[in-house]
Amino acid sequence: MTKLKIKTGDTVKVIAGDHKGSEGKVQKVLIAKNKAIVEGVNMVKKHTKPSAQNPQGGIVEKEAAIHISNLSLLTSKGETTRIGYRIEGDKKVRFSVKSNEVI
Repeated sequence: MTKLKIKTGDTVKVIAGDHKGSEGKVQKVLIAKNKAIVEGVNMVKKHTKPSAQNPQGGIVEKEAAIHISNLSLLTSKGETTRIGYRIEGDKKVRFSVKSNEVI
């Protein structure tokens, strides 16, 4: 299993695939599958049966997972960057490779 550099709550941009150019916040990271669920990106329609939570059933739109390799972190300036790790004092911190600032 690899170390994933994108975390829940990060703002990311899709850099490959059908949704290229879309931006959103990471809601969940699926470590075992190397995928992430990004808010408002890769929406799919799911047919559901009536249940207690959804008594009418029907077609529900929800976000599907996107592979981590298709995502790039957005900096505070709005540009994409790669992520690195370094030791500062006693802590391991993430930093932007492009601007060298701590995330």
